[in-house]
Amino acid sequence: MASMTAFRRDAPATVLTATTAFGLLLGWATYGLHGMAPLLDRATNSTSTWIIWTAAAGALIRSRQLAIWGGALMMLATCGGYYTASTLGGTFGSGGLGTAAVWSVAGLAGGPLLGWAGWTVRRGQGVVRAAAGAVVTMVVLGEGLWFGLGLRYWGDATAFLAVGALLTALLTAYLARAGVQRSWLCAVLAPVGGLVFYLAEKVVLDGLLGSV
Repeated sequence: MASMTAFRRDAPATVLTATTAFGLLLGWATYGLHGMAPLLDRATNSTSTWIIWTAAAGALIRSRQLAIWGGALMMLATCGGYYTASTLGGTFGSGGLGTAAVWSVAGLAGGPLLGWAGWTVRRGQGVVRAAAGAVVTMVVLGEGLWFGLGLRYWGDATAFLAVGALLTALLTAYLARAGVQRSWLCAVLAPVGGLVFYLAEKVVLDGLLGSV
C-alpha cells in the first residue's frame, strides 16, 4: 500500500497538476497582496518571489525531468494566475497582453532552469550542486542590483541584497554539511550570477517590456 501511495504521488500527471495549481495560486496571491504594505508590495511584485518558489517546487520533486517540466508549467501558471486576477480586478490595461506575453516567455526560459536548480541542490551529484545553489540565489541578488542601479530604489535594493546574501550563506552551509565538493563555489558564483541576471534583465527583459 505504501509503495502504491508513493507511486501515485510521484506520477507525472499528479506532479505537473500540483505544480500548475500552485503556480495559479501563487500568481493570484501576489496580485492580491499588492498595496497592503510597502515592503510586502515590493516582495510580491518581484521576479524573485515567483522564481524562488519554482526552485522550492523543483527541490520537492523526485524526478529531474519532472522538476524541469514542472518549473516551466509553474511559471506559466503563475503568469496566468496573476493576469487573470488582474483582469478580474480591472487593472489589465491595453498593453496587458504584450506584457503578459513577455513574462510568459521569460517564465518558459527561467522556469525549467530554476526547477532544475532546486532539484539539483537537493538531489544532484558533485560540484554541480554548488553551481545550482548559485543559480537559485543569483535571482535575488540580481533583482537587488536592478532595484538599486536600474530604478534607484536603494532601500529595496538593500533589502533584496541582504536577503540574497543570507540565502547564499544558508545554501552554502547546507551544501557543506551535505558533503558537497567545493560547496564554497555557491558563495563565489552567486554574486557573479547576480550581475549576469541584472544585465539580462536590463538589456533583454526591460527592452522587451519597453517595446510592448
